Amino acid sequence: MTAPDPIAYLDAAAATTAGQAYKRRFVDALDVLPGHTVVDIGCGPGTDLAALADATGTDGSVIGVDRDPRMLDEARRRLADRPNVVVCPGDAADLPLASGSADRARVDRVLQHVPDPTTSITEIRRVLRPGGLCGMAEPDWHTLAVADEDHETSSGFAEFVAGQVRNATVGRQLVRLCVDAGLRVRSVEPIAVLFRDFGTADQILGLRRNCARAIQAGRLAEARADAWLRRVARGPVVAGFTFYLVTAEK
Repeated sequence: MTAPDPIAYLDAAAATTAGQAYKRRFVDALDVLPGHTVVDIGCGPGTDLAALADATGTDGSVIGVDRDPRMLDEARRRLADRPNVVVCPGDAADLPLASGSADRARVDRVLQHVPDPTTSITEIRRVLRPGGLCGMAEPDWHTLAVADEDHETSSGFAEFVAGQVRNATVGRQLVRLCVDAGLRVRSVEPIAVLFRDFGTADQILGLRRNCARAIQAGRLAEARADAWLRRVARGPVVAGFTFYLVTAEK
């Protein structure tokens, strides 16, 4: 099975009950005030820019940064009616912002993919004003669990998925990385992301797709993995992982 379209995947993840809940908590944790300048690093198709624009008001500004031209084009299209939102190309390790220019910064499920999270967090600190806040939300893929009577196959599937992510445990590392970068950690919130229906679990965790990939890679035995997937699909479904939401102050 082919990988899902990135924009469609991000939209689907944001539309889940778990996605909506943690995104509301994320905005609340950032304590965005009217007049603030907020940067969303790895803004994707603009999923969260409107909520940030509402919080900062017409006197503030929201800057969406992403390295993918397709994401930027979609974000510009979606936010075309928001004069206080600017979308621009940039990398998490080299942000197109002046030092000390942002009151708030957020990075959502991006540090798991970057070559060096330390460099990116140091760059976030650079663009923040003194007293500015940053929020980081990242999964810990080594907490992924899919319930089934075949514990070995469940564990093998989870290990395979975690192995596909560059920084699979960055969620649990955020506090240390922030302290090392010279930020003061204000809050740490573990969020349990739980899926109870197969359709959503398959869509977000790629149960069928990743199972097929694991079989092809020789990580799972085909007959046993197929039986595992059929049982999981029948339910009851219990599948999820832990997300970390960390806020820190410059």
